[in-house]
Amino acid sequence: QVQLVESGGGLVQAGGSLRLSCAASERSFSMYIMGWFRRAPGKEREFVAGITRSGITYYPDSVKGRFTISRDNAQNTVYLQMNSLKPEDTAVYLCAASRAPGRPVGQYEYEYWGQGTQVTVSS
Repeated sequence: QVQLVESGGGLVQAGGSLRLSCAASERSFSMYIMGWFRRAPGKEREFVAGITRSGITYYPDSVKGRFTISRDNAQNTVYLQMNSLKPEDTAVYLCAASRAPGRPVGQYEYEYWGQGTQVTVSS
């Protein structure tokens, strides 16, 4: 059982930046693909970033060029650097761990989830 704890959310003005962190309890953290999702009120959970075991990163077009995912396997931590934030980025951000092959983007491909951290972007 992998436990994930997110931190770093908060209130920021449009155009600002935030860095989210997700700490994992699992020593075999490096064996998991890690992803970030977000859930806005009234919307489906949306994939925003993924990083493979070897460090390959991938993003949807909605955040490409603004968000950067990274991982520190020695610290069992994955990060999400978010720049040029927009009001539509407002959501609860959740990290997740997957053992699926390839580059999983669907929520059902991820086995373990954190509780989430709120990000609010004001206009």
